[in-house]
Amino acid sequence: MTKIQIILNPACAMGKGIEALPELEQAAARYKLDVEIVQTECPGHAIELARQAAEEGRPLVAAAGGDGTVNEVLNGLMQAQVDGHKGSALAVIPIGRGNDFAYGMNIPTGIDEAFKTLVTDWRRKMDVGLVKGGFYPEGRYFGNGVGIGFDAVVGFEAAKMKRLHGLLCYLVAALKTIFLYYKAPLVSVAYQNQNMSLRALMVSVMNGRRMGGSFCMAPEANSEDGLLDLCIAPEVSRLRLFALISHFMKGSQASQPEIITTQTSALTITASDGTLPAHADGETLCTEGQQLEISLLPQQLDLVCQQEGSTG
Repeated sequence: MTKIQIILNPACAMGKGIEALPELEQAAARYKLDVEIVQTECPGHAIELARQAAEEGRPLVAAAGGDGTVNEVLNGLMQAQVDGHKGSALAVIPIGRGNDFAYGMNIPTGIDEAFKTLVTDWRRKMDVGLVKGGFYPEGRYFGNGVGIGFDAVVGFEAAKMKRLHGLLCYLVAALKTIFLYYKAPLVSVAYQNQNMSLRALMVSVMNGRRMGGSFCMAPEANSEDGLLDLCIAPEVSRLRLFALISHFMKGSQASQPEIITTQTSALTITASDGTLPAHADGETLCTEGQQLEISLLPQQLDLVCQQEGSTG
């Protein structure tokens, strides 16, 4: 069997990714998996490595890192697919700060549990999103979701924090963002022959279920249904925003009268007054964008994960 390619981001989790290397090697030996571990050297390197692995015919390419690493590996595999190399499946060994993709795709955290999933090798087809605009007019693929507005700024602020990790990091960033980003741009959201115009504090476009390590933007999302889940929060007072944060953490925001939720396979978001800060899977799309076109490509990649209901 051709070796499994593991792409390790040594800088993930604020530089702690490299500390996982011995454990990755030990787990591979323990489960008798034939793997090759390669390390990324700079931003974007995982795209190149994943594309090369797919072109070489590797049956399985695993991203060992956080959501940014997963996004790069996914982009490399999708780029290879466009060129006709469609045989490589995606796997994830979550060792990042948020691990939102893994959460939404039923991939366990912890290196040992992740390797058990590799051994089981249960696969399903997953939808993949494509967003065009900002720094990527030609498009960038995403697996988890696109965040526009408030949650994008939360991600930008969390990335600046060197001492905090996990849930606490994103909570502090969210509280800070309430005072930094509370004037919403006027946007139009066009989808399915509809055009909604409003001052939107946040627009989340989800294929997965969670963002920011703790905010359940689309708790019922299904990455196999061919639909993106939209969650839109209009401009509200700072006090009301404090209250809404707790609902987003519980995934109960749809019960609140201000929140708009719907589904679509494609949409265009345009700022007519103000700008759009945005990210895809935590990777910056733009800080002051004007328009984003987002679509979903159904059943694009084989994903190695646990079966629903499995406890590993």
